[in-house]
Amino acid sequence: MLTHWHLDFPTKLVNSTCMELHNASNALSALSQTSRLELFRLLVISGDDGMPAGQISSELNIPKPTLSFHLKELSTAGLILAERHGRSITYKINIEGIRELIEFLTEDCCQGRADLCNLSNNSTNTLPTNLL
Repeated sequence: MLTHWHLDFPTKLVNSTCMELHNASNALSALSQTSRLELFRLLVISGDDGMPAGQISSELNIPKPTLSFHLKELSTAGLILAERHGRSITYKINIEGIRELIEFLTEDCCQGRADLCNLSNNSTNTLPTNLL
């Protein structure tokens, strides 16, 4: 497996796998499109209940074929989950995927002192409200 080396403060080399970089890049790329970012934010608001595709389409005024493409991109990036209920599919955010992205982005924040930027480990299954 290829690896990427980066400097950890003050001067220690830390090994970060390219897979982490690849996953983070995919997630950020998925969120870089306006409609997908609006869709993601709508699902954040919907919480654990999620939202069926038809309702998402109506709320965001996105045609269903286009919405299907955006949902696939966010799902592939690990940011949302789909649950089938009969003929309907409900979409909701993937808390673990979001947490992994935030942890990756803030890994070296404040020179490794998470307490300086209020990013200390959160023992619950929810994201800190200041990060959403």
